[in-house]
This record gives sequence, C-alpha cells and structure tokens, in this order.
Amino acid sequence: MGRFKNNKKSRVIVKPISKKNQEDVSHVTGDKIPKSFVFSRMKLPPSVRQLQMDLRKLMLPYTALSLKEKKRNTLRDFLNVSGPMGVTHFLMLSKTASALNLRVARTPQGPTLTFKIHQYSLASDVAQSQTRPRCPQDLFKSPPLIVLSGFGSQELHLKLATIMFQNIFPSIDINTVKLSTCQRLVLLNYNKDTKLIDFRHYSIRLQPVGVSRRIRKFVQNHQVPDLRNLQDVSDFVTKAGYGSESEGDEEAATVTLSSDLGRVNKGATKSAVKLQEIGPRMTMQLVKVEEGLCTGGIIFSEYENVDGKKENVKKKKDEEADDEEEEDSEEEEEGGEGSEEDGEGMDEDFED
Repeated sequence: MGRFKNNKKSRVIVKPISKKNQEDVSHVTGDKIPKSFVFSRMKLPPSVRQLQMDLRKLMLPYTALSLKEKKRNTLRDFLNVSGPMGVTHFLMLSKTASALNLRVARTPQGPTLTFKIHQYSLASDVAQSQTRPRCPQDLFKSPPLIVLSGFGSQELHLKLATIMFQNIFPSIDINTVKLSTCQRLVLLNYNKDTKLIDFRHYSIRLQPVGVSRRIRKFVQNHQVPDLRNLQDVSDFVTKAGYGSESEGDEEAATVTLSSDLGRVNKGATKSAVKLQEIGPRMTMQLVKVEEGLCTGGIIFSEYENVDGKKENVKKKKDEEADDEEEEDSEEEEEGGEGSEEDGEGMDEDFED
C-alpha cells in the first residue's frame, strides 16, 4: 500500500483536452498539430510562477493550461503522460541563485535547447504600461503566427533553434488559411552582436482605411449614437475622429483583404494592420544544446566556447614565452664563455 500511495502522489495531473476543440491532424497542411507542456523543475518564486502561466497562455490552444506538477514528479512522469496525449514539446523553467533558464525540448528523444533569460516582463506589466490594453477573450482560440528575424546564420546551433521554433506551433498554408484565425504573433529577433534573442508576443488587429473611429464603433457595436450635441447627422459622419490612428493609412502598413473579416473589414478593401504587445516579453540567450531530452552529448555550449577561448589565449601566451626564452638562451651561447658566477646562476635557473 505504501508503494501505491507514493506512485499516486507522483502522478502528473492534467485536465483532459476536449476532442471537439482539438484536432490530431491539421486541416490546413495535414501535419500533426504540435502540443506542449509548460512546467517547472523546481520551486519558483511568485513572479517566475506567473511567467510560467503567461507562457502557458501564449501556447494556447494546444497546451495543458491546468497542468499541475508536484515536487515528486520527475521528467519520466511527464513523458509517460505526454505520449498518450500527443505532446511534442516541453517548455521547462528553472530558477537558480545565479540565473533563470528556459529549456525547450522535443519529445521523446530531444534535442534540448537551454536559454538563459536575462530580462523578462509579465503580461500584466505590459498591460499596465499601455493606455488602452487590448486582450479579447477569443484571442487565444487559435495558435499564434511565428516570425523569426536574424536567424539566417549557418551555425548549427542557430539552425536547430530555427527548426525548434518553427515546429513548436502549427504550420499554415497562406493560400488556404482563414484570416479570422490570425489574431496573434510571436516574434523572435536574434542580435548577432550581442547573441541575445528578443521574444515578443503581439495581438493582430485590422482597421479599415479611411473610416473614422465613430463610424467603426457604430458598425461594430450596433448602438444608437448620441446626437444631442450635433446639428445634423452629417456632422456625426464627417467629423474627424482618427487621432493617432491616422498613421495606419500609410501604404507600408496596409493590406488588401482577400475575404471579409468581421463587420467592418470587407474583402477587396484596404485595412491597416496594427500590432499591440500583450506579453510576456523576454530577452534570452542560447547557452546550450543537447542531443537528447535534457541528456546526451552537448552539441553547443556558450560557456565552453568562452573557456576554450581563454585556454587558447593562455596557450598562445605560453608558447610565445617559450620562444622568447629559447631566443635568449641562443644569444647567451653566442656571447662566449661567461664568469663562473654567471654559469652557476644559469644552472640554478635551469634546475628551478
């Protein structure tokens, strides 16, 4: 009975996913839809725990939002649960005294990418910094689009990072995708000079070009407008109400819709594309790549590269010092016989 109780306590509790809302195969590309677990490997402080919840929300709808881990859970416990549920990726947060790390792994055999998080902001922090935060309830019904910038290097670890991020979200076909499902965007920008990755999460919003805010709200909400302070209905229609939204009329920020999207954005008309950050926000660095799932050979390590450079510099300095000693000894031999005191001194130095 004791063993049975221990096994029961070590189970991973996952809220079952409704088959009505989830599909095993994408109706767009026919590929298997990637699913994820976001969990921690140790006890996290409250702020990092909230970051974990923000990451789970970001990975919706194909993630376990109600995943509950316990102290006794091991990586094998998560693997045993992930198999029947079709989970393809693990996102694991860990906090040490010196660093906060995020490991992204492909199940069940890896590879595993370890990122060191230098800075982060929660979704609530991003919302508080905005005058008009926007986060509709149906925003997370569809997976986000993924955009990678600066990952065009030929280095192996950057290629692996590119493949990992591309496959962590469902792939889409631009010819058949529905515009109503494109509501979020995940942007990862790699800086070659600093070797840092800027992680951003945006909501996508379309607004018709040339339509005032009053008309747009009237069409969307179907509410009777307040005309008490106006002389004529034409004042309500012609009165400017763009404000800062006039910047959306620029040619670079507009697209022509192929189909209707909502009540305002109609097909074959121009609409302004606007991105609004919803968080979380992270600045991280790829520090290690392992062949297996948190095990196996190390393909890349930022720390070993730094140590290796130091060792090469030290070795080069030692070789230069040895060359200088050989040149000095040759010059002394060419200078002829010295005094006995000089000879004794040289012998002592050689013995030392």
